[in-house]
Amino acid sequence: MGDEVLAATCILIAPGQIVEVRAITDDGIASGYFDSPEDLAEKVGALDVLPSVQGIYITLNPVNPALLSRRANRIKIRLGKKDVTTSDADIVRRRWLPVDVDPVRPSGVSSTGTEHAAAIAKARRIAEYLTGMGWPAPVLADSGNGAHLLYLIDLSNDDRSRDLVKHCLEVLASVFNDAVAQVDVANFNAARIWKLYGTMSRKGDSTADRPHRRAAIIEAPEAPEIVEQTLLVRLAGVLPEPPAAPAPARPAGKAGNPPARAPLDLRRWLSDHHIAVQTEKPYQGGTLFLFDQCPFSGAHKDGAYAIQFANGAIHAGCHHESCGGGSQRWQELRERFEPGKKRAAPKPESPPPGIPPGPAPGPGDTFTEEALLVLRSGDPLRAMLRTFALDHEGDDTVAECLIMSLASRSVLNTTGLHVSVSGESGKGKSHTFSTLIRQVPERHQLSGSMSNKALFYIDNLQPGTVIVLDDTSLSDDMSEILKGVTTSFRKPFMYRTVNKDRKGFVCTIPERCVWWVAKVEGSGDDQVFNRMLTCWIDDTIEQDNRVLTRILEDSEALPEHAEGERPDVQLCRAMWELLGRERLHVVIPFAKRIRFQSQTNRRNPEMLLGLVKAHTLLFSLQRERREVNGVPCIMATRADFDGAARLYSLLNGSVGGQTTKLTKMESDLINSIVTLHWVEFTIPMLQKATALSNAVLHRLIHGYTSRGAAYTGLLEKCPAIAYTDRTIISEDEMTGHSTRRRTNAYTFDHDLYGKWMAGGAVWLDDDPGPDPDEPVESRQSGSRITEGSVRQKAADSGGELDVLCTNTHLAVQNGKSGGTADHTNDNASAEQSASTYDGDSGTSVRSDPDSAPAPLNCEPDDRSSPIASRKPVPASAGKENKPAAGKITERRSVRASDYKKLEIYEGRSICYCCGRKGALYVEKLTAERKARPKAERDARCLCKVCYLAAAEKQRAGAPPLPGTIALAAMERISSSVGRCSVCDLAPAVYLDRGTGVRLCEACYSREAMEQTQKKRVGEKP
Repeated sequence: MGDEVLAATCILIAPGQIVEVRAITDDGIASGYFDSPEDLAEKVGALDVLPSVQGIYITLNPVNPALLSRRANRIKIRLGKKDVTTSDADIVRRRWLPVDVDPVRPSGVSSTGTEHAAAIAKARRIAEYLTGMGWPAPVLADSGNGAHLLYLIDLSNDDRSRDLVKHCLEVLASVFNDAVAQVDVANFNAARIWKLYGTMSRKGDSTADRPHRRAAIIEAPEAPEIVEQTLLVRLAGVLPEPPAAPAPARPAGKAGNPPARAPLDLRRWLSDHHIAVQTEKPYQGGTLFLFDQCPFSGAHKDGAYAIQFANGAIHAGCHHESCGGGSQRWQELRERFEPGKKRAAPKPESPPPGIPPGPAPGPGDTFTEEALLVLRSGDPLRAMLRTFALDHEGDDTVAECLIMSLASRSVLNTTGLHVSVSGESGKGKSHTFSTLIRQVPERHQLSGSMSNKALFYIDNLQPGTVIVLDDTSLSDDMSEILKGVTTSFRKPFMYRTVNKDRKGFVCTIPERCVWWVAKVEGSGDDQVFNRMLTCWIDDTIEQDNRVLTRILEDSEALPEHAEGERPDVQLCRAMWELLGRERLHVVIPFAKRIRFQSQTNRRNPEMLLGLVKAHTLLFSLQRERREVNGVPCIMATRADFDGAARLYSLLNGSVGGQTTKLTKMESDLINSIVTLHWVEFTIPMLQKATALSNAVLHRLIHGYTSRGAAYTGLLEKCPAIAYTDRTIISEDEMTGHSTRRRTNAYTFDHDLYGKWMAGGAVWLDDDPGPDPDEPVESRQSGSRITEGSVRQKAADSGGELDVLCTNTHLAVQNGKSGGTADHTNDNASAEQSASTYDGDSGTSVRSDPDSAPAPLNCEPDDRSSPIASRKPVPASAGKENKPAAGKITERRSVRASDYKKLEIYEGRSICYCCGRKGALYVEKLTAERKARPKAERDARCLCKVCYLAAAEKQRAGAPPLPGTIALAAMERISSSVGRCSVCDLAPAVYLDRGTGVRLCEACYSREAMEQTQKKRVGEKP
């Protein structure tokens, strides 16, 4: 037995490959990892003689070498709860395509001799079929109860390879499964364990008609050849996918509309023409008929089939390469049995319809007309954000991500945008979802807790439904379902199961459903997390104060409208109804000019392109439209890229972890370490700096397991953090006793962190000239259009209106500042050579696309950056406080204390200092502003980069006196105590209760760094 095991291992396992041995016993699971075939054969031989061992298996594909340390060249007989085995993520590459042919029999028993022989015969037929397609010889083996075929492959371990292997097995099962033996389609996962040849297979008791048998290799080539990927793809495409649903039948009785004919019944047609059917089985929601005799060729008997899909469409063919290789031959088959009969020519395929429409509007409905006005000449995104702001304070970036997710449902060429929101409990995640989902028509809303498979059994689940999982623990099954539906976004996700009578049937989740997931600590599954827009809820003290003020004001306010949804919400629903009437193909004519600083995660570029397409879809009635081959297409513009890149930069900066996949608490913890310039730290140091408990900090750094889900920590996510185990000695001065205790000391590599974080910048490469094929945004006519009153906010909004035209200059009244702000959508920004969106710096411009952007979440250390060396604004640039957009200028000198932060990011406002679009700070009503001429008295705006530079300059101009700040007495606080005593710019987060001195984060960091440097050179701080 030992020699057989050793010989089988040498065939299946490559030299130096790590393999896991796993055994199923009466007492549980046994497992061990091996890099030595000899040790493996020895340990397996001792285990196989035990009657309690039901079967011994190995991993076919190469395992991560680091896993050898789990149980190195030994087998642990009974695994505990904390012991883990190989998962799909632990597989390095795919090396084998496993085909398991199992005889049909009751579960839990061995096969009879007849069943065993039938399975081996079926495996030989499959091998002959694949050999006819050009495949090399496989390893043919006896599993003890059935038969195995193993084909050598060389594929990466990713979703595409998984789907390819899965489709190959499904094709073999559809063609060869019958009532005697079947191909197991569940063997597509990378970490699948496989029967170890040379060991016993013990299922049930060994009886005369159903004995236990030893697995063995029947045939094996001396040097197995690798199956080329093209052969795998050809096999996966033998059987067709279900075609798109046909258009609804025309009603009978109207002029020019003859009655629609009922679809042909394939089962009756085959019976009427005496075509013998060997097997009938379900396939893709329809029915697959396997013919007893091939009607297309006399060279072979088997292989011919016909499929009738759920929508009535028919496909006929033969899987033999000499007989078409699965190509469509239905018309040929009909002509063979119905010669000369006239048949309608096949209609060209048309694009799929949009989201099913809702009920027709009533005679008194005015929202549809108003929605059409906003979509044609206004700013639908801003209207939706304003409606959201009426019921929720802040979190506009999260709301914008949710709106883009909704828009992606109607884009033909996208894989959908799904959203994952994380943040502390009680900070507004649920309220954000519940507020924005009200803008969606009710038939497309699905929220609340649900079981793993409840989605498959919900009646009338519509395509394009928004599925909300709010603080729901994602089980393994739910995570797999979520990964499946996000991958197959454009088509229904099918799930095969059995009913209470153990009869198979297919459940489906409709196509184009979007998922919104809210969790305190993220999704828990890296593959789920990687498929979503990852944003954070705002949990700052300032946001807490604004929310409290909003709650108190709402408690005093009188109702603004009668029961039911406010008119603003109904207007947004009408807009989504109009946008969902058709699905559009979005063309990005400048896609090849888009540059990414990091391409390590291949899904992130798809996310940005998805955002561009979703933004274009929102403005589809304002974009150039063409129809190509019957498919409606719209052209994305530079404005769509700017809007998407701005949101993408925010998701890679202060409001999300799109590239890093960090949660909000993890990002805040790292920012504290960076701000304090720590190279080495301990958890007690972090406790003092962050006011978080020891347990919370340990979970953030090391990760944890909750309800069966493993949540990774910073040690696994961030490469800049490492730790060592140390022993610390502390002495008591009173008693003279010393205490030894063990602790973890953590190190932080700031250079590595900067390189790791600097990966979220995107920009358009320098365009040498205008592209004649690139669509141009609608030009300004120079006219000035005053907004009509479509929907007004509360009385205290100062008359700020919802309809904001984007193709003309608009004067929008602003009640808070008492002035007007011009929102223009000109093409000046298109003149700049390269627009860079870098982290949370907002919109910055870099003339050299090859220069590396600054790390995210970090202020620029080099004061000679391109921002600081801009040329002066020419005198003809326009108003003094509104320089021309897109012109490189020198930063003007301003006082940061004269500006305050805007509640809503102004993407089109012009920065007073640098002249770039995108403002985050607005000027206060200062004495200097009052003294200006009336024509220049409007509030100036600043982008974040210019404001931070002004704030840094103001802090440097007023340093505290030496010795006046005692950092040892400073205590981190979470309540509001006013502004910083030094700079008077930012809220204080540190307080000396003895002297009353308050410090912001920046001033505390600067003071700590200066005192540390003085101590190093021996000075007194």
